[in-house]
Amino acid sequence: MKRYFERRWLALLQNVIDVVGLSAAYFVAFLLRYEFRLPPFGRTRIALTLPYVVALEMAALSLTGFLLVSWRFISLSATRRAVQAMVAAGALLVASRFASGVLSRHYGTFALFMVPYGVIVMNVAFAFLFVLGVRVLRRALAEREESAHRVRPSLPEISEKLTLLIGAGAAGALVARELRHRPDLGVTPVGFLDDDVTKLGSIIEDLPVVGTTSQIVELSKKHGIDQVLVTIAGPSASAVRAVLERCSENGIEAKILPGLYEIVTGQVALDRIRPVAIEDLLQRDPISLDRASMDASYRGKRVLITGAGGSIGSELCRQIAAFEPATLFLLEQAENPLFHIERELRQAFPALRVLPIIADVTDSNRVRRVFEELRPHVVIHAAAHKHVPLMEANPGEAIKNNVFGTKAVADASHACEAEAFVLISTDKAVNPTSVMGASKRAAELYVQSLAQSSKTKYVAVRFGNVLGSAGSVVPIFQEQIRRGGPVTVTHPEMRRYFMTIPEATQLVLQAGALGAGGEIFVLDMGEPVRIADLARDLIRLSGFRPEVDIRVEFTGMRPGEKLFEELATTEEQAEKTRHPKIFIGRVAQRPAEVVHEWLGALSGVAHEGRHGNVVDALRELIPEFTPDRPSS
Repeated sequence: MKRYFERRWLALLQNVIDVVGLSAAYFVAFLLRYEFRLPPFGRTRIALTLPYVVALEMAALSLTGFLLVSWRFISLSATRRAVQAMVAAGALLVASRFASGVLSRHYGTFALFMVPYGVIVMNVAFAFLFVLGVRVLRRALAEREESAHRVRPSLPEISEKLTLLIGAGAAGALVARELRHRPDLGVTPVGFLDDDVTKLGSIIEDLPVVGTTSQIVELSKKHGIDQVLVTIAGPSASAVRAVLERCSENGIEAKILPGLYEIVTGQVALDRIRPVAIEDLLQRDPISLDRASMDASYRGKRVLITGAGGSIGSELCRQIAAFEPATLFLLEQAENPLFHIERELRQAFPALRVLPIIADVTDSNRVRRVFEELRPHVVIHAAAHKHVPLMEANPGEAIKNNVFGTKAVADASHACEAEAFVLISTDKAVNPTSVMGASKRAAELYVQSLAQSSKTKYVAVRFGNVLGSAGSVVPIFQEQIRRGGPVTVTHPEMRRYFMTIPEATQLVLQAGALGAGGEIFVLDMGEPVRIADLARDLIRLSGFRPEVDIRVEFTGMRPGEKLFEELATTEEQAEKTRHPKIFIGRVAQRPAEVVHEWLGALSGVAHEGRHGNVVDALRELIPEFTPDRPSS
């Protein structure tokens, strides 16, 4: 209550200041108009006209919302409001002056209510300068006070670093302005670098534009620079890579400010300054999601996720938890990952009902009992074996988990009449050359066969490699770099598609909301990345020089690997959906009876586990499967 009254008194005080200031502006305009020699009845005219002039201006400022703008955070948008208010008030005063002139010819007393045109023009200018100036002064004093209370770093390990800012645009100007008021960060900006040559030599926020990014090395030596900071809003991956290469080769630290600034508030999150990461070098356009359809698909529903402790499964749990499902069931075979994701979700979403379930998806009886008891509305099947060479060495296990594990979960979803089932598939299922890829294609075919008759909506979602997932190439490279190298790459031309884990899971959930049943969705993964380039980028990000400090070694392709993965997103191979990053693959289905009959034969060879027999059985249903090893 006390704070409420304080705010009310502050608002009243600000209004009083505005009224006094606008009155003074009007009085000064009158004096200037008559060169400080008021005509007869001048004081009377001021006394009669001032109240309605000031009232009109206050009303205009109120209607445009200017009076509600915080004095501490006055901005360009608030300035536009002030301009609109003053122009509107001036126009009304001109109209009233004209009307008063007409009336005064018939009724002489109206002459005292006439405001001269010269007074109106000067008053509008003075009033605008006052209402804006007093607020700018308030902001300047507040920023000065905040800056004075910030403590400059004194310890050697956090001593100030001379910094070049990359990008002299609107975002860079915001960063420079905030850095000026944040001495506690230990960042001293020296100047800007920008590839727009028209900006060279100009001064932005008291900092000169000293050169282009091609001059990073020479200018860093000239000014004794310790680090460069990328201040471009949404920089391209190629631009960040070029900066990183120049910096790493010359021992200069490169940092970036992700999510640079909020246009609405104009505030810069300087606490998020961090070193350049691999995600910055593989940067993709931000994802726009149809939140309404996703909300309808998951909010208030019982959602079950298999493989909930894995890299993809755990992120799916986090994303779905934000939609407030009625219950989130976490089904996982491994105890420790399940423990960690359950604990994380309970801390982050204390109101969410979370139920952990230890179960193996290949145990069809256990899966069926779980589904009969919990009766989930939505099932997302992320449990799978995914490592290509391991599955080549253990083909029977690939079939048991990826095919029959999928069958057990999909059958249980049908039996309990779940609303939707989403299979997490892979780009390796496109024209597979490995047992792992063929096993995922077989899982897709089974899910499609169920979609032909079930009330449950069955869909599959294909995507490529995910940055940072367990056992993926990036953590392996990072471990090799920590050991001093070499970093091993199978082939100089090996290329793969990459996504971040949050991006992949968001699109999976979006695809699940889009599906009508039977579709195989294909995610747009952008451009493929050369693995050798990825290895060299990681070496630079770790502060080393490729081939000088740590070398890249080529070891030869492994069984089942392709040089290039396929995603099938061209018009000949896929149809567009209403989401620009999600396509429906033109994938041939098999009759349900053929798939079910084939599964009986596959079951026997899976338990036997001989590579040649597994390959032969897979090729019967998947003619596009071309293994790189003989079947016998």
